[in-house]
Amino acid sequence: MSGTTAGVTVGVGARRGVSADEVLALVTEVLREAGLTGSDVAALATLEARAAEPGFLGAAERLGVPLRAFGAEALAAVPVPHPSRAPLTATGTASVAEAAALLAAGPGAGLLVAKRKSARATCALARSVPFRPNEESAAVRLLPPGQGYIAGQTEPRTPPTHHPTAAMDTHAHSDVHDLRHHGDAEVRDEKLIDLAVNVRTNTPPDWLRERIADSLTSLAAYPDGRAARAAVAERHDLPAGRVLLTAGAAEAFVLLARALPARRPVVVHPQFTEPEAALRDAGHEVGRVLLREEDGFRLDPSAVPEDADMVVIGNPTNPTSVLHPAETIASLARPGRTLVVDEAFMDAVPGEREALAGRTDVPGLVVLRSLTKTWGLAGLRIGYVLAHPETIAALQRAQPLWPVSTPALVAAEACVSRAALAEAEHAAHRTSVERAHLLAGLAEFDEVRAVAAAEGPFVLVRIDGADAVRERLRALGFAARRGDTFPGLDRNWLRLAVRDRITTNRFLQALDQALLMAGTP
Repeated sequence: MSGTTAGVTVGVGARRGVSADEVLALVTEVLREAGLTGSDVAALATLEARAAEPGFLGAAERLGVPLRAFGAEALAAVPVPHPSRAPLTATGTASVAEAAALLAAGPGAGLLVAKRKSARATCALARSVPFRPNEESAAVRLLPPGQGYIAGQTEPRTPPTHHPTAAMDTHAHSDVHDLRHHGDAEVRDEKLIDLAVNVRTNTPPDWLRERIADSLTSLAAYPDGRAARAAVAERHDLPAGRVLLTAGAAEAFVLLARALPARRPVVVHPQFTEPEAALRDAGHEVGRVLLREEDGFRLDPSAVPEDADMVVIGNPTNPTSVLHPAETIASLARPGRTLVVDEAFMDAVPGEREALAGRTDVPGLVVLRSLTKTWGLAGLRIGYVLAHPETIAALQRAQPLWPVSTPALVAAEACVSRAALAEAEHAAHRTSVERAHLLAGLAEFDEVRAVAAAEGPFVLVRIDGADAVRERLRALGFAARRGDTFPGLDRNWLRLAVRDRITTNRFLQALDQALLMAGTP
């Protein structure tokens, strides 16, 4: 075992009857995510009541490590960052995998990879590396469970259980928000009309499909991203050294969490949950600024703590669809602070007004863009980061070799051409018209309250008992995105993608039926 990975333990939880093959497959996946192999594992750990499972015993034997077992009370005493109700009900701990990994790793342990799931098992990876406040290493920094840096402080301590202000949420987040839930889960394996995923319909267009198909003749060669990187740089009038191509914006969030030093990161919610999930997986304690419905979910810069050294915000924000003024966001910049702006949906805004992409006058600015939404490339995974060359270099060092495939590089170059930008602008105007039609239809329902300031290709609505309404909509053939997985929202919220007029009219009819079925007047 290498000295740099000593103390790596794998926590596992599973249903009865799980096979050793499934446990090993999941363990291997988690180790690969951390850049490790089976030889780096010191022990497997699990719940005492499951220690005799052949799947666990077989997996430990094939890895050549001991299987450590802990009682339910011992595991329940370990704070876990990603709790779930099912294991809490069944075993008394909110995450067997995370609690077992942390307990087996010993004092000073922190999660290297948070729990991952297969059909019948869960797995988490921990390492015993005490966190030193003055450590300058660029490596992943792990935080002891239940501790972290709290806004306004410079030393680690146990987080408070109260909220210092109405807007700033700085407690340790063991809440019920499933940060890993995304819209695709609403439509997977079912034939429903999709209002849950924010990818433009009837995409990719034929010309883009043809460009991607033509690239398949070059798959024998390693990907060369220079042309695509130069094209993106030209699109934003930037030098190529300020551009990093990524496998979608999601990869960029992981790189930011792992490669950049951040002692007090803050995420502005409600927003896309992957940034916080990535930060937490990298061992960071994450503060939250919760924007309020009564303020129209608009940003109040004063709510962001001055000592935050990384601030993450979306614009327009998913799921609220609010477009914040560029200068309001730019006012968050500070010396020593990284300001991360997720502009994944900015190309759906006519004229991309309020965009910060291309700006070089805002210190610490990092802008993320996605090409998957407007162009229907979610399955291809392509996006990019715009930032200072030193930041780009740090992120690039954290990437694996050839992180973006040849077809994705070809798509990136094509989607930033003049003709493509003109097509995207036309689509943005069309979306604005169709969004207005959807909002007008929703306004006809007394039971529905929409965020009226919507500027993105989706709208956020509040309905009392929206979770039940969502299930009735599914029975009527429509998938809507649940809102309760977004911090700052609860079960009474739904996000609806903007679709064409015919689809919207059919949805409004279904919504009328769903509300009647719910017994609302």
